[in-house]
Amino acid sequence: MQECGQLPNVHTYAILLDGLCNNQQLSTAMELLREMEGKKLKLNIVVYTVVIEGLCKAGNIESARDLFSSLSSKGVQPNVWTYNVMISGLCNGGLLVEGEKLIREMEQKGCAPDGWTYNTIIRGFIKNNETSWAMGLVQEMVVRGFSADASTMELIVGLLCKDKVDPALLPLLNKSI
Repeated sequence: MQECGQLPNVHTYAILLDGLCNNQQLSTAMELLREMEGKKLKLNIVVYTVVIEGLCKAGNIESARDLFSSLSSKGVQPNVWTYNVMISGLCNGGLLVEGEKLIREMEQKGCAPDGWTYNTIIRGFIKNNETSWAMGLVQEMVVRGFSADASTMELIVGLLCKDKVDPALLPLLNKSI
């Protein structure tokens, strides 16, 4: 590309980073990110979110959290997609309380959670047998006008099929459908 006189732009780099992350080449992706920062390119939230997602998917939650925490010092603000990626990573890593705190933080910073945010964290709580906490979040989700997606509903129906049903599930199920 460069030999043909075309200089890569931020979008080109984002595509490269995504490919590297999706192919478990995280050390190369991190090197490329540092190189981009060193070149003083104007990096956007998409670039950082791609790397945060790659780190989360690889189970490297600590590095993802460090990068996420450094965004404001880089002059970049996380958007709802970035928060969703980080919350998903935290939930998958069993860090549910941190994920829930992140929802509150995003609201304080003016970034409203969406249906994907709620479904992600609710699934995390249910999968980790924290059903009463999950039900509180389901209630909050319904009040905000969001619905449970198919994956979340599958988990809720699974809970209903168990011998001991949390009574809070029944009225919420009617509202969620």
